[in-house]
Amino acid sequence: MRRIGIIGGGAAGIAAAITAARKDRQAHVFILEQKEKTGRKLLATGNGRCNLTNRQIDGSCIKNCYHGGNIRFADEVLKQFGYEDTIRFFASVGLVTKARGDYVYPRSGQASTVLELLNLELKRLGVKVFCGIRVRLVLWDGREFCVRAEETLPEKSDVKHRCTEPKETVKIFEADRIILACGGKAAPAFGSDGSGYELAKSFGHRMTPVVPALVQLKVKGHPFARASGVRADARVTALIDRVPAAEDTGEVQITAYGISGIPVFQISRHIALGLYRKKRAEVLLDLLPEYTEAEAFGLFERIAAGCADLTVGECLAGVFNQKLIPCILKPAGLRMQSKLSESDIRQIQGIVKQCKRICLPIQDTNGFENAQVCAGGVRTDEVNPRTMESKRVKGLYLAGELLDVDGICGGYNLQWAWATGCIAGEAASL
Repeated sequence: MRRIGIIGGGAAGIAAAITAARKDRQAHVFILEQKEKTGRKLLATGNGRCNLTNRQIDGSCIKNCYHGGNIRFADEVLKQFGYEDTIRFFASVGLVTKARGDYVYPRSGQASTVLELLNLELKRLGVKVFCGIRVRLVLWDGREFCVRAEETLPEKSDVKHRCTEPKETVKIFEADRIILACGGKAAPAFGSDGSGYELAKSFGHRMTPVVPALVQLKVKGHPFARASGVRADARVTALIDRVPAAEDTGEVQITAYGISGIPVFQISRHIALGLYRKKRAEVLLDLLPEYTEAEAFGLFERIAAGCADLTVGECLAGVFNQKLIPCILKPAGLRMQSKLSESDIRQIQGIVKQCKRICLPIQDTNGFENAQVCAGGVRTDEVNPRTMESKRVKGLYLAGELLDVDGICGGYNLQWAWATGCIAGEAASL
């Protein structure tokens, strides 16, 4: 009887376990999860609604929606297991989905529904799930794998010494196949603590630098700190050594420490990598993305002509959130009480420039603790995209965020987890 061990009980690990157990009903399939329950991070996705996948998963979008050292690897994987495959997979466990635009969610609108149905399927298939198990070492002797782990037992009171201590016991698991689905380093509170990278490296796998992605950015000398809490439509451009690296448009949120929102998340991996490489990292903020500079100049000229008795601050109240206005005017050399109708061309041009080309020096990201995913990971040229099997160790498979592939917001990262998990699970069962 084949023994298939899966290290990590997140999205990729659960998908791998279900697929392996379905493919070989005689196999002994088990999951080792270090947290007290499986799927903790899954519950937090999509603001608790679980953005399962995206209807635009196809070859034409891969280069725009996924990043990594070898995007052709992602393309090969997702051609094998794409959007339709994900929908079929979830239909097979009884989940009904719905789309909002191209974003796909469970019809219930609850991530807990997704996890509940997946756990029920694991139980139906007889997959053994061990929680509170921290894997310390995986050895391979050429025939089988030996997993050395520690089980953290509930705290017990020591009446004699009047103290409580967590008790740990060593556990040994043996397997013919091992699937590493341990996640990256993003959101360690949910179990992704980077331990999977060390396990992969112990088998000789090389890494590309790992940095936070889909994360907020901290601004040095933040000029908009007083506008904290304001949301504004804007275009954001990542500049690395003053060269544009990526851009996105949408609703940006101003925070006390910097900037947030989906457009910021989309460019954050480029900023994080720039900072890692000790390069100059900046974000160019355009608060009037729907206007060219000439159009914006014309807009302010019309406002000035039609509102002769109003102050600059009052005139701009029809364009921007009140909290943003003083932050815009101060660098342009204008006071809130000045009359826009009395401003010369150069001053109006200053307002336009300040609205369209605000350069924010980035001090740091908001860290792995607040990141949704990681950029970087195990090099994909050392993994077979058709099976997810390691090219270094026979019988070892890798799936999910552990690999050097990360997607943008919109269900792309969960799609990657389902795809790599299901492909690894099927291959490991053969």
